[in-house]
Amino acid sequence: MSLIGLVAVVAALVAATVFGLVRRRRGGRLRVTDAAERVAAETLGSALGERATLVQFSSAFCRPCVATRHVLDAVAGTVPGVRHVEVDAESHLDLVRQLDVMSTPTTLLLDSRGRIRRRATGVPRREAVLAALAEVIE
Repeated sequence: MSLIGLVAVVAALVAATVFGLVRRRRGGRLRVTDAAERVAAETLGSALGERATLVQFSSAFCRPCVATRHVLDAVAGTVPGVRHVEVDAESHLDLVRQLDVMSTPTTLLLDSRGRIRRRATGVPRREAVLAALAEVIE
């Protein structure tokens, strides 16, 4: 292998490692959204929670979606007035495009009026979801 080839391989490995570390660090983090966009119950095909709604976009063969489902179900079962709604991304492509969902799992935290207040890609940590809910619940 030539020196140029070796440098290219090392550079690719470093870039892939950095990408993986950044993605891992950001994954599952509930970020505050600027969007004042609302999601209606009719759009989701399910009633909104009295205090907040955790909307999860999933796909059929997504293993992290299963872990996300467990986290969000547990939180919704713990916090009164919070509902977990799972949306099959493949069956609701218009909604996926409208809400700019780029990967599964994606979680949206809606307030009681259906406004998107937080967004996460990847599996969110239970503690992070509970903290975000505490800030959003009115």
